[in-house]
Amino acid sequence: MIKNRLARMVFGSAFLTAMVVPAIALAEEVAPGAAEDWRAAVARYAAAGISMAVAAFSAGYAQSKIGAAGAGTLAERPEAATNIIVLQALPEIIVLLGFVIAFMLGTA
Repeated sequence: MIKNRLARMVFGSAFLTAMVVPAIALAEEVAPGAAEDWRAAVARYAAAGISMAVAAFSAGYAQSKIGAAGAGTLAERPEAATNIIVLQALPEIIVLLGFVIAFMLGTA
């Protein structure tokens, strides 16, 4: 079980982005050659927007916490700069995954 509140929030938002939002958007498939209903298109684009927004907000929250802790660490141990930069870049993967999912939903 995840005990850290930040880790639960980031994991939950990443799970929501990666699993639930595309399932909602792709629940109603359009037959090949048939005209798409406007409600399905609106749901698909809304799901793409939600996936990007949730990914961006969760990564921003994680980066704010990592940045505050990293500033304190660098004040005490300047040799840890490389590790802090790597840790600061890791939440960007969440944003990239959200963007890929939004792109896939928008072009489906």
